[in-house]
Amino acid sequence: MRSIWNGAISFGLVSIPIKLVNATESHSVSFRQIHTEDGGRIRYRKVCELEDREVTQAEIGKAYEDADGSMIPITDEDLSQLPIPTARTIEIVAFVPEDRIDPLQMGSAYYLAASGAPAAKPYTLLREALKRSNRVAIAKFALRGRERLGMLRVVGDAIAMHGLLWPDEVRAPEGVAPEGGVTVRDQELDLADALMDTLGEIDLDDLHDEYQEAVEEVIAAKAAGERPPEAPAEAAPGKVLDLMAALESSVRAARESRDGEEAGSAEEAEVRSLPQRKTTSRRAPKETGGKKSTSTAAKKTAAKKAEPKKSTARSAGSAKKTAAKSTAKKTAAKSTSGGDKAAARGTGKSTAKKTASRRRSA
Repeated sequence: MRSIWNGAISFGLVSIPIKLVNATESHSVSFRQIHTEDGGRIRYRKVCELEDREVTQAEIGKAYEDADGSMIPITDEDLSQLPIPTARTIEIVAFVPEDRIDPLQMGSAYYLAASGAPAAKPYTLLREALKRSNRVAIAKFALRGRERLGMLRVVGDAIAMHGLLWPDEVRAPEGVAPEGGVTVRDQELDLADALMDTLGEIDLDDLHDEYQEAVEEVIAAKAAGERPPEAPAEAAPGKVLDLMAALESSVRAARESRDGEEAGSAEEAEVRSLPQRKTTSRRAPKETGGKKSTSTAAKKTAAKKAEPKKSTARSAGSAKKTAAKSTAKKTAAKSTSGGDKAAARGTGKSTAKKTASRRRSA
């Protein structure tokens, strides 16, 4: 960015060499004046009234017109030797809270760039001091032939300066407000608050110059030999007969518009995120579903295998019962003691004799 002014910031006894750079730019479409009959350019020529001839820029100077119409020449050397300290210096005179500055006073904005390596340290010192104090600096400076008032504040890592009007240059709002006593009911204020809340906030970066875009479309269409686009016919605004009804209609329309925008953004977000949702929903059930299907198949297989073994299980159960009975008998026989053993022997002998006699008779 090209600097438009070179000087220094006077911060007490500290001097900070700086360059003044425009912080804003205009994007408006500029037009030329032409002769409508033949399209010829209309130009302004600088003509000397005494000699009645066109003069060059090098022949043009400055002058002050006195009350009687006489001209008092003023040279650039006269202006450079003005007895003021702000001719090439931005002199800081005070530090105040930012809310003390009336926005009506704010004018052009500039960036202050450090000029050279020696200016880096004091520039950073002033910037950090402004940050920590949460205040802005009020300064005087001379630019384009007049002394001006400025406000220095921190923007990012840079120091910006806003040109301010002098307090006596701001008009008082006399005769602007409606005359006579006008009363506003609480219900009307409540509806106004509801309308403000419904409209909500907006990101200023989303705003753009629609008029400039429309002008550029017209220029492009005419350059291509096409018919320029036409604006749609606007509906005639109705008369506001009831303020309450107008507020209620405004709140309702704002809510419907906001709900429609939210629904549209939600649908758009859902469409954009569908691939991720599908991928996630497919992966998760695969792992869980796989385990469930495996366990179910295993249970079915085990059930099928168990069906032909039902008879085997029953025979095994009866065998277990028989074994348990014989085991119980053996345990009872072993547990017989002393005289029981003799009785058992006698009983055994008699049983043996009966068995032998039966065999002989047979």
